[in-house]
Amino acid sequence: MTTFILVSGAFTGGWVWEEVAARLGESGAEVYPVTLTGMGDRRDTAGPGTDLETHIEDLVRLIDQVQAPEVVIVGHCYGIHPVLGAADRRPERVARIVHLDAGMPRDGDPALDLVPDRAVRDRLLRAEQAEGDWSVTPPSHDEWQRWGSTAGIPAPALERLARLAAPQPLGTLTQPLRLSGATSGLPMTGVLCTANGAGIAMVESLVGLGDPRFRALVDPRVTFFELDTGHWPMLSTPEELAGVLLRAAAGEGHRLAVPSEQPAHLRSFLMDVPERPRERVGRVDLYLPDADRPRPAVVFVHGGPVPPDAQPTPRDWPAYVGYGRYVASLGAVGVTLDHRLHDLADYERAASDVAEAVELVRADPRVDGERVALWYFSGGGLLSADRLAAPPPWLRCVAATYPILAPLPNWGLSDRFRPATAVRTAGPLPIVLTRVGLESAAIARTVEEFLAAATECEADVEVIDVPLGHHGFETIDHTEQARQAVDRAVRSVLAHLRN
Repeated sequence: MTTFILVSGAFTGGWVWEEVAARLGESGAEVYPVTLTGMGDRRDTAGPGTDLETHIEDLVRLIDQVQAPEVVIVGHCYGIHPVLGAADRRPERVARIVHLDAGMPRDGDPALDLVPDRAVRDRLLRAEQAEGDWSVTPPSHDEWQRWGSTAGIPAPALERLARLAAPQPLGTLTQPLRLSGATSGLPMTGVLCTANGAGIAMVESLVGLGDPRFRALVDPRVTFFELDTGHWPMLSTPEELAGVLLRAAAGEGHRLAVPSEQPAHLRSFLMDVPERPRERVGRVDLYLPDADRPRPAVVFVHGGPVPPDAQPTPRDWPAYVGYGRYVASLGAVGVTLDHRLHDLADYERAASDVAEAVELVRADPRVDGERVALWYFSGGGLLSADRLAAPPPWLRCVAATYPILAPLPNWGLSDRFRPATAVRTAGPLPIVLTRVGLESAAIARTVEEFLAAATECEADVEVIDVPLGHHGFETIDHTEQARQAVDRAVRSVLAHLRN
């Protein structure tokens, strides 16, 4: 018989697990839905000394009381912090840790880092510095979306969530998690809620980029599941969640493959393009055509986040080198750059890096500074919003390839980085959009949102489809369909530069 300990996220207690617990119990499992200190309901208020350590001790006491020799302990959102803290002290009693739409906090990380909405994080930091303000008021009915996608939650369940939510002790969010490393060898399962922005494919891409934070995820004891729902699956899909938890306890789930010696993004470009002279100026590379007069330029903006120590850096990845050379072979200046989008909090810095690179390029005497195109890829697509919102006269075209065109629900970015809104003021600016048929559902939804807005405002958007293409298809799908898509997109952008 499997024994589950279920630990919910911020503002909630054991009541949030009622349907899941009932289904697990029907399967023969022993289930302990936990209400941590102060989290019962609005009347169950904690004292000013309640912090993360208090909640860790709650779980340690429960583990000690449970008769089963081992438990499967599930942490949702904030709940993963006390779960890891307790497992670190009782590793011999833990059969598996389940991260339910939760992050991977490390030693020294406060739970506040998991709060997706930056404005909310800033408000909580100010509250931490104010005397006498030691708890966080629960979100109102309409504010829950700022803490995670509410997709799939029935209206009565969302109303109950808002009604029963309890104030969260501020110290539980701001006190750093302390880990000794004892949990590093424990089996782990990640349950990803795709409507909240994360999926297995995204995790695999992060592993492929070589980020050391994700190296442990290729351990065969680590498994993954996806649920096509928002951040609160215990309310939106309780039956499916219960089934996933039972399978996770049995060691089932998707296992990540060990990255090959040649990750997907470092494989060869899908077209043979001639080498061109390349000049490197700071974080910017220029691929130069044969020309005796200033030529238009295409600036390629890579996606991300990319780990700060990734080698080679994006401007040396075969896809961007290939695009730069191809544009130069057709008579324009190809530009690649390394911007500093290393974390979701870095979008403002990355936007500044791109703006600086564009000004450097426009000032180059070999460039016609009044004829520039900006071409965005993947997560870099969000950086297009500034230019779409107020296109400068020198910007003759914006291109986007397998882009993210609205922040994913758990990214917590401001509306500044929402191209799906900015396109409404793009006017006659030509936009060349390449989308792939094998895109993740979360990213595809942002493209649909963008195209719906573009249709309403009659924006000039050309859509190039790669039906069998993957995200990053230029180094994955060496097909005639993919090559034709790249060629069509490049030639379309260059045609707009000549107009």
